[in-house]
Amino acid sequence: MNSKETISNDGPGSSSGPSINTDEIRALAVNSGFSKAGVVALPHAHDVRDARRFSDWVDAGRAGTMQYLKRTNPEGELVRARVSTPFEWARSAIVCLANYNSDQPKSTDPTSPNAAWIARYAWSSRIDPQRGRVPSDYHKVLLKRLKALESQLQERYGEFESRAYVDTGPVVERSLAVAAGLGWSAKNACLIHPKLGSYVFLSVLITSLDVVAEGTVLSVPDRCGSCTRCIEACPTNALFTPYQMDATKCISYLTIEHKGEIAPELMQGMGRQVFGCDICQDVCPWNRKAPVAADPELAARENLVNPALGWLADLDEQSFERAFNGSPVRRAQYGGLRRNVAIAIGNAFAAGHCDARLIERLRAWSHSEDEGIRTAAEWALSQLEIRGSTAENR
Repeated sequence: MNSKETISNDGPGSSSGPSINTDEIRALAVNSGFSKAGVVALPHAHDVRDARRFSDWVDAGRAGTMQYLKRTNPEGELVRARVSTPFEWARSAIVCLANYNSDQPKSTDPTSPNAAWIARYAWSSRIDPQRGRVPSDYHKVLLKRLKALESQLQERYGEFESRAYVDTGPVVERSLAVAAGLGWSAKNACLIHPKLGSYVFLSVLITSLDVVAEGTVLSVPDRCGSCTRCIEACPTNALFTPYQMDATKCISYLTIEHKGEIAPELMQGMGRQVFGCDICQDVCPWNRKAPVAADPELAARENLVNPALGWLADLDEQSFERAFNGSPVRRAQYGGLRRNVAIAIGNAFAAGHCDARLIERLRAWSHSEDEGIRTAAEWALSQLEIRGSTAENR
């Protein structure tokens, strides 16, 4: 027998090809730059249950306008519900974690009332020999590492079918991570690793390789206990019940994925979050002692930590591109970020903080042809009027 091969698992759908050893894969993943990794044979033990949960979530309208989550195959099956739907050849999933925690302040810490919040994961940067510190996109950084891992596996096991994804493929990464023993799905719908917490990126390599029989996955028990801090802290009630998240109310969805107008009742709850939201993670006890990452390709850009609303409001399209080219923040697009900044300014006004220069900016935006920007600016100006009326009546 080839030295690269071991006997495959018995059971339905077993192949006669090589089988991978989980301990070896974990070591290779760490050597490729990941913090942790796990391997699970497919279909995994809760494959049917997880597919049903995902389908129910989509059917309930929780996915909002994210059409890619609703994509079906010719048979009408949701492509993302089960790995076997798009990839009939899939026999295993290698799930890798990358820690992105930093020692910077949290979104729940006191800060200037004229400061905005950009989600922690979008602060990433690296040092360029010619240009100094420049933005980095975790998708590209981690996909490169995943491809390096894939190449190492091909050297050991020969050619095999595979797909590598970092938030871009038809897979539910969190479900696979839980199945691979990397943590549990928490009440805020995030994966929590018992040592790294929830500030982790998930990367998945789907392969046609079997998993060696000795590689049994030990599941991590749910350790949320009676804690409901994430649910209580969510300002838009997106976490409407434990373990359930309504994306249509989630600040991350509203500031990034959703295009156009945002309902006034949700704008009020968005606070000064202009790209993503960390609130449910920042209040989680499991992140209190989470280790700080030391990843030179994902280091925090300090100028994105609590950035000034004035700076963000002054960005024209060219300066937006200069500031965020190569950064996840570009996903919101220039118009989307301006809409979000208008809402953040409105919430600053509602809290009693008024900057005359920002008022003029909102007045200009209130005439925008972009409905999302226009309605956000109009709402923000109304907060100033409400605040003024309240003060006069005191």
